[in-house]
Amino acid sequence: MGDDLKTIKLAAAQINSVFLDREASVDKACDFIREAGQKGADIIGFPEGFIPAHPAWYGYLPANGGKSIPLAQELFKNAVEIPGAATDKLGQACRDGNITAVIGVCEKYANTTGTMFNTQIFIGPDGALLGKHQKLVATVGERLVHTGGYGDTLTTFDAPFGAISGLICGENSNPLAVYTMMAMHTMVHVAAWPPHFGGTRRMHKDIRAVTPGLAYSLGAFVINSASTVTDELIDLYAATDEDREHLASLKNVGTVSIINPSGDIIAESTGGGDQILYADADLNEVYGAKLVHDYAGHYNRFDIFSVSINRHAPKSLNLGNEASQPTAQPETSTSLYPHLEVLEGGGE
Repeated sequence: MGDDLKTIKLAAAQINSVFLDREASVDKACDFIREAGQKGADIIGFPEGFIPAHPAWYGYLPANGGKSIPLAQELFKNAVEIPGAATDKLGQACRDGNITAVIGVCEKYANTTGTMFNTQIFIGPDGALLGKHQKLVATVGERLVHTGGYGDTLTTFDAPFGAISGLICGENSNPLAVYTMMAMHTMVHVAAWPPHFGGTRRMHKDIRAVTPGLAYSLGAFVINSASTVTDELIDLYAATDEDREHLASLKNVGTVSIINPSGDIIAESTGGGDQILYADADLNEVYGAKLVHDYAGHYNRFDIFSVSINRHAPKSLNLGNEASQPTAQPETSTSLYPHLEVLEGGGE
C-alpha cells in the first residue's frame, strides 16, 4: 500500500473565555478537550488568547482610560506560565481524551511583573508539553500589553499523525511565517483568532478571505478557531452607541471553520455561542496538493529565493534563574530543511 496516511478527525473550538479568570478558563478548556477526545477527535484548536482572555477592549476603550488599566492588570495576574499549573492541568485533559491540543493563552514568565506574550501552547495526547509559539508582532492595541516573540518559537511540532503548526491572527497572512510552516511540512495548521476586530471590520469575513488561500499555499488542513461576541463583552467594551450596534451585529455570527488542502471549506459554524466543529481529514490529500504546488520544494527556485530564520531569543538581565526562562523548543535541523537558513547564534 505504500506510505498511506491516516484519516483523522479535526476539531475547532468556538469558545469564550471565562473573562480574565485563568483557573475557570483552564477548566473550560479541559472540558472541551475531553469532549472532543471522547468524540474521536485527534486534534483540537482553541482561539487566540483564550486563557484568560484576549485584550480586545483596546479596539474600543482608551488605553489609559478608567476601564483599560484595571483590565490589563487582571490580564497579567491571570496570565499563564509555561510550564506551570495551567499547562499541567491541560496536559491531564489531553491524556484523558487522548488528543492533541493547541491552546491560545496570554503568557507571562515566572517571577516577572509586567511583560506578556500572545502565545499558542502545543500539548500532545500523552499530556506532554510539546512547546509553544509566541506571536511575532503584537497587533494594534495588543502592543500595549504584549511584546513580540522570537524565532525560537517559529516551528512545527510532531503529533502522532504528522507535523502540526500554528499562527495567530494576522500572522496567518504573513508570507514568511507561512513559508516557514510550509517548509517544515506541516499537515495540520491551527489559525487562532480573537473574538472580534476593532472598528467596523468583520472578523469572520477576514478569516474566509485569508485562510482558504493559506490552506492552499501550505498544502495542509487548516483549523480556524475563535471566540465570539457576548453580551458581557458588549457591555464592557462599547464606548459609544455605534460601538454597541457594531458589536451586537457580531453576537450570533459563527467564526470557526475547517479547510482542506485544496482551499475548500469542509466545515463551518453557522451561529454564535460555544460549540465544537468537527471534520474528517484524509491526510493523503496533502500529497495531492504538494505534488502540484510545493512552494518550499520543487515549485521553488532556491537559486533565486532564500529565507533565513534567527532562532536566537534575547534574555533580560532581570529574568533571574533558569526556572524563570521560557522552555526550550525543538532544534530545527538545517540538513532536513536546506532551504531554511537557521541562524542559531543571533545574526544581529
